[in-house]
Amino acid sequence: MNFFLKRKNFYLLVFVYSIIAILSAIYIEKVLGYLPCKLCIYQRIPFLVSIFICFLGYNYFKSDRILIALVVTFTLSASLAGYHFGIENSIFEEYAGCTNTNIDITNKEKLIESLGMVKNCKDVEFTILGISLSGLNFLTSLLIVLFSLRALVYEKN
Repeated sequence: MNFFLKRKNFYLLVFVYSIIAILSAIYIEKVLGYLPCKLCIYQRIPFLVSIFICFLGYNYFKSDRILIALVVTFTLSASLAGYHFGIENSIFEEYAGCTNTNIDITNKEKLIESLGMVKNCKDVEFTILGISLSGLNFLTSLLIVLFSLRALVYEKN
């Protein structure tokens, strides 16, 4: 258990996980052919940010500010993934960007372009062990936040 509490190793673990998560999302989209919705695309941003934060954290692992930045990043990631998971399970209503209802139907080119481009955020096409990717993202982001807070508190004492 001490492996996870050493900040340098923790940053390395989150760095590798973030890269694997981004590459997996790209693989599922480009190779397997599953179209992501807008929220799926937005959920990639905290992972890209965390790659940069973990690179800094690995080199300056004594700084609490970097660990706090990682906590904030994955708290936002868990919030976004939780919201998306809630939309998928009909807990929340979809926002206008997830549906095709906000398309300008007077412009023929935009209408044709948008027919296959906007995927509904409520539709779950790809699951792992019966859990959607947004559900897995929520769980892993929450775990990273908890382990980050534990490392922050553990190393203070």
